[in-house]
Amino acid sequence: MHRFLRSIGFSHINTRQDMDKLLGIIMNEPDQTKKIALSKNHIYTEFTKDIDTVLMGWNTSHQVVTELSPQEWVYNKFTTYVLTHKECNSSQQIHFTSENPVLLLERLKQEAGKDIWICGGANLVQQLVSKNMIDKYYISVIPTLLGNGVRLLGNIDREIKLRLCKTQTYNGITDLIYMRR
Repeated sequence: MHRFLRSIGFSHINTRQDMDKLLGIIMNEPDQTKKIALSKNHIYTEFTKDIDTVLMGWNTSHQVVTELSPQEWVYNKFTTYVLTHKECNSSQQIHFTSENPVLLLERLKQEAGKDIWICGGANLVQQLVSKNMIDKYYISVIPTLLGNGVRLLGNIDREIKLRLCKTQTYNGITDLIYMRR
């Protein structure tokens, strides 16, 4: 059985351009040696070691293949589910589905496997938070104030209690890792 549903959020990411600034260094690095070195120093490596499944919305998937990493699918070591209402051909590795995300996650949690990464976008995360489906939250605080954009968690209609498990700081960024109580 899958153990946890994880979500990662960046406190200052409000637009696609902001995500490019953060992830572009690793994902768009043409020199594979530098890319590996950069990723070894990033929370991404630690975060993904216990994951085998990724769930994302169409906009996130489209951004990855058109802007962040058009040359290669950066989630190639994971089974990926892309939630969309568009008609797309699935492969063994990437499954396009219009299934309700809550029902999809309930089904996936019953299958054998590691953790599930809720990769984004904000709409998907908001749906799952509203149903209290996320077990572990990874939130990175990046010292940039932007002022507007899409809220990561939207309006939550109830309190969700979290327990701080770990913090780490690097390059001015602070990672906060919380478990749902």
